[in-house]
Amino acid sequence: MQSPLPVRDGVNATRLRLPDKGPWDTAMDYMMHRWGHIDPQGIEDRFDAGEIVGEGGIPLDRSTPLQDHTFIWYYRTLPPETRLPVELSVLHQDEHLLVVDKPHFLPTTPGGTYIQESALVRLRNQLDLPDLIPMHRLDRMTAGVLLFSTNPQTRGKYQVLFEKRQVQKEYECVAAAEPAPGHPAVEFPVVVRNRMTKSRSYLLAEVIDGEPNAETRIEQLETFDDGGPEGAAGTGGSGTGRRRLARYRLEPHTGKTHQLRVHMASLGLGIVNDAFYPDLLDKAPDDYAKPLQLLARGIRFVDPISGRPVEYRSALDLSEAVRTRP
Repeated sequence: MQSPLPVRDGVNATRLRLPDKGPWDTAMDYMMHRWGHIDPQGIEDRFDAGEIVGEGGIPLDRSTPLQDHTFIWYYRTLPPETRLPVELSVLHQDEHLLVVDKPHFLPTTPGGTYIQESALVRLRNQLDLPDLIPMHRLDRMTAGVLLFSTNPQTRGKYQVLFEKRQVQKEYECVAAAEPAPGHPAVEFPVVVRNRMTKSRSYLLAEVIDGEPNAETRIEQLETFDDGGPEGAAGTGGSGTGRRRLARYRLEPHTGKTHQLRVHMASLGLGIVNDAFYPDLLDKAPDDYAKPLQLLARGIRFVDPISGRPVEYRSALDLSEAVRTRP
């Protein structure tokens, strides 16, 4: 449903569905029930100023009956945010698409404590593109190629490509060169298939019995020593001495949440600096010196407007692989 309020400061207006019935006589009564414990004066002020609207952009006031509207829209009061010390870079821009290199630690879209500090809101504000919408998402801790639609008129053509899995994605990661103890040796390239699920109420994705719904092809590209101790977080090593690491190419054929991280961990090759898989570590402040070693390296498809094959490649590198090179 199209919001009757425009994007403001890079952020969409919030939509709230009003109940069909209840002990509330007015829309304001219901909002007080939901949010009055946080900012009752702010709610009253917004109704008085006509800043809360219903379908068609009709302003509501304190006496608007609950039954007059099914949905209402309003702008949230955004808390101050500390700017994350990472930057986006533009790889390509035309009248239909914006392609960027998203850094580690920056979320794709607003959520939780990150509103202004999301790729979407930053780009809307920096490039004056209020209609910008992501075509897919990268985890906050994953860096690399990210596509946005800049044109609502042609957006659907690109969305169909993703829906029909006509977009090929390539990732790279750094992990241990050999599986952790208890896991069998792996002959590369290997294809991992299983059934994955993730609930909104739990941080981790889980592998369950059933028909596979997640598939990734994994290829080992190179191996190297990093000089650090084995057994560091996410490497799957044990004992002491130098860690033998490897750089891998990952080609997902499906797009489940945390799929690549789960599939690498299932082989005993947990990605370096992964705080979730194979083991969930205690929550800690972001360490910008130790980003998750996972990068969306490239994306390719047949452009639905030009009809030509296109490919966009990340200009970023994984820090663990770079620092070991001569």
